[in-house]
Amino acid sequence: MAVSDRSRNALLPSFLYAAPSAAAASTPFSAAAGIGGRGLVAPSHAAATRPAAWARAPSEPSRKIEMYSPAFYAACTAGGITSCGLTHMTVTPLDLVKCNMQIDPAKYKSISSGFGVLLKEQGAKGFFRGWVPTLIGYSGQGACKFGFYEFFKKYYSDIAGPENAVKYKTLIYLAGSASAEVIADVALCPMEAVKVRVQTQPGFAKGLSDGLPKFVKAEGYAGLYKGIVPLWGRQIPYTMMKFSSFETIVEMIYKYTIPAPKSECSKSLQLGVSFAGGYVAGVLCAIVSHPADNLVSFLNNAKGATVGDAVKKLGLWGLFTRGLPLRIVMIGTLTGAQWGIYDAFKVMVGLPTTGGVAPTPAAAGEQLKG
Repeated sequence: MAVSDRSRNALLPSFLYAAPSAAAASTPFSAAAGIGGRGLVAPSHAAATRPAAWARAPSEPSRKIEMYSPAFYAACTAGGITSCGLTHMTVTPLDLVKCNMQIDPAKYKSISSGFGVLLKEQGAKGFFRGWVPTLIGYSGQGACKFGFYEFFKKYYSDIAGPENAVKYKTLIYLAGSASAEVIADVALCPMEAVKVRVQTQPGFAKGLSDGLPKFVKAEGYAGLYKGIVPLWGRQIPYTMMKFSSFETIVEMIYKYTIPAPKSECSKSLQLGVSFAGGYVAGVLCAIVSHPADNLVSFLNNAKGATVGDAVKKLGLWGLFTRGLPLRIVMIGTLTGAQWGIYDAFKVMVGLPTTGGVAPTPAAAGEQLKG
């Protein structure tokens, strides 16, 4: 497959994503594409005897989008909109129960009783209260989260240079995801504020159309951003864990679990790896970010409340544990689905899935020379 000058100049991301050339793939011992980077690639005649799941992924000689071009970042942004907006809207009932358990634990004592209370008081329609601000807010957040992550990961890799980009790849994942989330939360915060108020104060508003004007009238436009610091406190650690652990988990799956290089796996198997890696990453995300999630729910529900008020009322134990089991289930499923949808979108537009076997410094140097 012909490689453009821009792809040759790419650092860390291209090593993770780019499929080997046809010439390299045909050699029995390709160091770049070997299992776990060990160069243990089966001869080409053996590949034909593998099960269908391990069949070599179809080549992409006519890839529509050039890596790291403006069209590439636009595609990643669109994929982020699709993955985050739809998944968060789908789990609105779980989010609704979780928020109410955080705000009023005496009334919403458990997951099952929480659903029962909502059904009795608000009917079936009540389970999707706040779905519009959820869809809009998390679509905007997803656009910035995934689009800017790809940008910053490439940007920091270029700054680090080939050897350091490989040596400190986890730090690059962390820095890239944190930088992206700072921007993403600016897009999310106003819709998150309205969503929480609509979901946790019955009678406040039916949805976004009447909820936003009421919120602004009561607290002004600045009130839409009063939860930005706790939101950063929740989302930045969440996103750092989401991206860095996903990249690491996917790398380990291809290195230790799947008996074939990523380039020889079918697209369906690669998407399965994306979902599995995303689910495990989501569980870790939920645990790390949960105290801040409780703070965001408390501050957006109570007018004039402060972080000190939240800690005093919830207590440290409640801050870390209230609503956590439900959030683990919700965020694990959510994150797995997001990575699956995001990578499926990338495949649909002719891009490779995210993550894979880590590069070697030698390979990095060769890419830079190209």
